[in-house]
Amino acid sequence: MCFLRIQRKALWVAFTAVLSCCLLVNSWSADRDSPIVKIATTTSTENTGLTQYLFPEIEKDTGYRYQIIATGTGKALQIGRAGDVDVVMVHAKSAELEFVKQGYGVDRTEFMYNDFVIVGPTKSQGGIDMSGVSSVIQVFQKIRDNRVLFISRGDDSGTHKKELQIWQMTGSIPEGSWYREVGQGMGKTLQIAGELGAYTLTDRGTWLYTKERSPLEIQFEGDPKLFNQYSVMAVSPKRHNTNYQGAQALIEWLSGEKGQQMINEFRIGEEQLFHANADN
Repeated sequence: MCFLRIQRKALWVAFTAVLSCCLLVNSWSADRDSPIVKIATTTSTENTGLTQYLFPEIEKDTGYRYQIIATGTGKALQIGRAGDVDVVMVHAKSAELEFVKQGYGVDRTEFMYNDFVIVGPTKSQGGIDMSGVSSVIQVFQKIRDNRVLFISRGDDSGTHKKELQIWQMTGSIPEGSWYREVGQGMGKTLQIAGELGAYTLTDRGTWLYTKERSPLEIQFEGDPKLFNQYSVMAVSPKRHNTNYQGAQALIEWLSGEKGQQMINEFRIGEEQLFHANADN
């Protein structure tokens, strides 16, 4: 009986440890009795420090407390479908529009963007020659044809969805020992790629946040296909019993003058990580 109690206690400790890693509950400025709004957002907004930068002001201005779950876009939308959050902040337009079409999301608002880049080893580090390439499709074809190591997030995130779209454009399905799916967030994926001297696709914001600790460098950028739009939308109150007013307050703040200004002012050094575009 004592052994069973110890087992149960150990399992509970393990469960709470995992839960605390998945659910990042932040309350910065609002009163502890303020209404709570639950958000599922992408790892890129959390890893770059954007949420830590914005939400103290959001809480102060709106009077709500915001609890954040940082995960991939696919998982964030899944959590939204289940009604476990009030609002989602993601970056995969086709999946978002399907979410809205199915009646799970409302008030979808595009509010900022950055872009994706391909990072990997330089030629002197054993990387392939990227001179002469003019499109991300050609880059992926070179990676595939040379069978150089490529690390995929493999987690149904917005970045993973974008990567799969590009592979589809090459007319091939990536497979073999050179292609590895790790099922991790962007920061961890970049760490693995750096340790293995591999290529990967990353949003620019997370790359700027982590590049000082990485041996990799940007190998390709600038293709319009690498545009990365972020949107925010409320989970439909017709589907679930949500804090719709709190979700609306967040959407209005992010797309409003103060939110847009703060997004544009968010930097690492001299580098701007995200660009506000709610008016576009």
